[in-house]
Amino acid sequence: MLQVSARTRLGRFALDVELESAGGVTALFGRSGSGKTSIINVIAGLLRPAQGRVALNGELLFDSSRGVDVPVERRRIGYVFQDARLFPHLSVRQNLRYGAVFNRRAGRAGDAEHVIRLLGLEGLLERSPGALSGGEKQRVAIGRALLAHPRILLMDEPLAALDLQRKGEVLGYVERLREELDVPIVYVSHAIEEVVRIADRVALISEGRVLASGAPDEIMSRLDLRPATGRYEAGAVIETRVLAYDARDDISTLGFAGGELLATNLDALIGEPVRVRVRARDVSLALRPPQDSSILNVLPGRILEIVEGPGAAAEVRLAVGDAILLARVTQRSVRRLELAPGREVYALVKAISLDRHSTGFA
Repeated sequence: MLQVSARTRLGRFALDVELESAGGVTALFGRSGSGKTSIINVIAGLLRPAQGRVALNGELLFDSSRGVDVPVERRRIGYVFQDARLFPHLSVRQNLRYGAVFNRRAGRAGDAEHVIRLLGLEGLLERSPGALSGGEKQRVAIGRALLAHPRILLMDEPLAALDLQRKGEVLGYVERLREELDVPIVYVSHAIEEVVRIADRVALISEGRVLASGAPDEIMSRLDLRPATGRYEAGAVIETRVLAYDARDDISTLGFAGGELLATNLDALIGEPVRVRVRARDVSLALRPPQDSSILNVLPGRILEIVEGPGAAAEVRLAVGDAILLARVTQRSVRRLELAPGREVYALVKAISLDRHSTGFA
């Protein structure tokens, strides 16, 4: 259990946060400059707030009222920065050993062979950092942090400098860490696709404060949080499981509490859980099921809430079984179709963004 309370000023910026994390991956999500990095720097001991308290598993790391401030090197916290910060004159093996120097306890996270295998570093050990790709450097940086046997791992936008292919590669390894190592992670990002894919819990950060925290599906589907989550990326998160696969058309059938979704190009086996992000801009509404349509996903639902503007658009929140979907339509369509809370409609999902979540769902 991580508990953070911090109040301080950094120039004209005010940080005032209350945050708790109970394991798994907690994502600090928000726009650049919202205070996410400042929060993990408080946890790590790199930033001393004017007032506050930091406790990890019941142990006080910082308490301004009691004069407690445990030095950085004694907090046993791993930190992965945006840039890998590897020692250029050392090999990958030597960089990893540098992390192990700080390991004073035996344990799974301190098992060098296990960490090397987990991060796919077997073929890189004799290389120098200059011979590595950006994704490989970040994997080495993660391994070095883990070999220090941290009680918690802080990751500050570790994929910010990587292209899409490398981001997907490293995210896959972060998923494996969550599955196989009992090390809680606080993951900082302003990229919604990263957060949706790996987070067990999301804390939405804005202007130095925690606006909301909860499960990804809860946070991403709240219309009142649109100014902070971003209207363009607004959408819902649904936990599904692969039910079937049609090899001829490369279409997978995903089951969830509200029915089924059909998806293409899905790299997942039958029976695997998959986290699906459905963008509001990819959902249209109809009063009746369409006939002779190319749209594969037609789901019956009930309108819960409608929020208009600014501009010509309106956001509609609807229940589809036990799941929540968001749809972005015009205000004219709201009037023409007489849409209102409680009305039964059909959600037409034009396209879906699929993100694998390899474990944790029934």
